[in-house]
Amino acid sequence: MDFNIVAVFARGITIELCNELPYLAGEAYRIKIDGETAYETQQNVFSIDRLLPDTEYEISVATEGGEVSHRVRTNQESALLDVRRFGAVGDGKHDDTLCLQAAINACPDYGTVYLPEGTYYTKPLFLRSNFTLYLAERAELSASEKREDYPVLPGIIRNECDFDREVNFGTWEGNPLDAFASLVTGLHVENVDIIGGGVVNGNAQKGDWWEDVRTRRTAWRPNIFFFNGCRRIRMQNLRIQNSPSWTIHPYYSDDLGFYNLTITNPYHSPNTDGFDPESCTNVLMAGSLISVGDDCIAIKSGKYYMSRFHYKSTDHITIRNCKLERGHGCVTIGSEASCGVKNVKVSQCIFSRTDRGVRVKTRRGRGELAVVTDLDFENILMEDVHMPLTLGMFYFCDPDGHSEYVQCQEEAATDERTPMIGNIRLKKLTCTGTDAVFVCMYGLPEQKVRSVLIEDADVTFRDREDLKPMQPLMMDHFMEMSGKSVYLRNVREVSLRNVTIRGSLDGAPELIAVDDIRLENLQYQ
Repeated sequence: MDFNIVAVFARGITIELCNELPYLAGEAYRIKIDGETAYETQQNVFSIDRLLPDTEYEISVATEGGEVSHRVRTNQESALLDVRRFGAVGDGKHDDTLCLQAAINACPDYGTVYLPEGTYYTKPLFLRSNFTLYLAERAELSASEKREDYPVLPGIIRNECDFDREVNFGTWEGNPLDAFASLVTGLHVENVDIIGGGVVNGNAQKGDWWEDVRTRRTAWRPNIFFFNGCRRIRMQNLRIQNSPSWTIHPYYSDDLGFYNLTITNPYHSPNTDGFDPESCTNVLMAGSLISVGDDCIAIKSGKYYMSRFHYKSTDHITIRNCKLERGHGCVTIGSEASCGVKNVKVSQCIFSRTDRGVRVKTRRGRGELAVVTDLDFENILMEDVHMPLTLGMFYFCDPDGHSEYVQCQEEAATDERTPMIGNIRLKKLTCTGTDAVFVCMYGLPEQKVRSVLIEDADVTFRDREDLKPMQPLMMDHFMEMSGKSVYLRNVREVSLRNVTIRGSLDGAPELIAVDDIRLENLQYQ
């Protein structure tokens, strides 16, 4: 059982097994450090911490079948700053904000700010470049629940000498709007690692963040982590919980790595997505467990205004060896994707107990740059996911979402406001406990979905008496479905190869305005 070292930090590393199994290896294995057993796990991706900087280690993975070793040297560290030396108390009651911020500001390049065991009650903190924030295993960063403790990040600031020049700080659901600073905010910083086995607690349940959520009160709700215009940000091994809204929100940022995170928000907490990369490139999420009140992962690129004046597509997103459970969707694309989303690769993941598995959503008005294409899903296990794949181009969000322009199902003119969905490929799927529908897709009549491939899929529906009718697509006047296998409308090219469907209430796909359908070894049982 070989492995790769996928990330190296000053005080830890992350390893990944070389296999094709989703999230968990087929057997438990032992991790040795310099010959001594340190951990036992089944996860394909595992993070090791409590190492020393600039030190060479022999890392071994041992199973009943043998042992494989690699040598690795941890990164250098210029200084270790214990926040208690800066006055932090860590009793969960004392306001430690200024002490924590002082340690961050004072940290020399490539130093580490260290939070030992304790609960550090804090207001929002702002990152600097070239340092590590390290939370020990029993350390907790505990957010203030008071709205008045959060500064506001302005959506847009215009240059007084050149009014057309804009600087964007705050954002809300794809528009540049005033938003409260997040618990941990990075603005145009680079080379930052946030690591350790500690907890970052947004404490939203203690305040009013989840009440009256559609009303803007001073500003829009904060995230727990917000990275705006950042580069080379990495997070490892943290437990993050109780976010006021989206939990981790990278925004117009590049070269990001997220390893072995545990992200949990209550099932009914509103808009508490786990991970939302927006207008970002080169992003890796590996080995993480996400269980939230909305989409586990939502990949975005802003609304129409951002595509016109601050264009940046989302490109090269990799999600691997993760378990995504509960919530509305496991991996969602859109609907705020006006700058486009391309080259998304999701593999070796478990999707569990969500409404939808793979979800793509857009609508008229997102714009001609809203091109979603080259989405690849492979080696995915879906357990009790009601609707494994849904795709809709009539999503009824925004104030005009129910307008005739957005919801008319007749062919409209193709213009600068018309989005496009290109190529989607799903391979090696195993779905058990499917409920409403396996695949439901509804493209625009004037801009059909270009190409869909589903290959090597094994789908099993729930028992007939347990099936419940559900509405797969959030659009006006669309039917509920129950036990439906495949529904396709307004699609150019569809290929179903080696697909077995067990227990559906129908015996063939329903195809409307599909130009080219290729069925190879499609079986109903």
